[in-house]
Amino acid sequence: MTTLTKVNHDSDQHAAENHEHADHRLFGLATFLVADGMTFAGFFVAYLTFRAVNPLLPDAVYELELPLPTLNTVLLLVSSATFHRAGQALKRDQAEQCQRWLLLTAGLGLAFLASQMVEYFTLPFGLTDNLYASTFYAVTGFHGLHVTLGALMILIVWWQSRSSGGRITSQNPFPLEAAELYWHFVDGIWVILFIIFYLL
Repeated sequence: MTTLTKVNHDSDQHAAENHEHADHRLFGLATFLVADGMTFAGFFVAYLTFRAVNPLLPDAVYELELPLPTLNTVLLLVSSATFHRAGQALKRDQAEQCQRWLLLTAGLGLAFLASQMVEYFTLPFGLTDNLYASTFYAVTGFHGLHVTLGALMILIVWWQSRSSGGRITSQNPFPLEAAELYWHFVDGIWVILFIIFYLL
């Protein structure tokens, strides 16, 4: 005699719904930043290697002015601090305070870009003058693109963290945390760039 066993599909479905998958988004972002960092590392290593193996002629390397790049460094370092303050405010459910810090961070990023453009218009060389000039514009321009994208992300996070109807809250902080990690990465790359091109 054959016995039929009733399968409880409802309990299986309930168990599947309650099963929580591990959140690998931050790992994915970190992986992307490592790959992106390798691109910058390639620029830096290529420039330093060529400079060591084939020294540039005296008139092919320019002594860059330090005031604007130093200002840019300060702007980005301060922006990292203000972004951190935004994250702390979000954890305390202080949406308005978080938004103020985010706007200040975005403003500092845009100020960096404006200062970078001023420097471009006052440099004593052009994009195609020599290898040093081409490398300088390529690396700083690539970094400037990252700052632009970062500033846009900050503004998006600012909009989504608004107190009424915002999707970024202390219960869902990942978008802000992801943007903050990216911004710290961009700031760190600038410090390395500043040392290699302006101080060495």
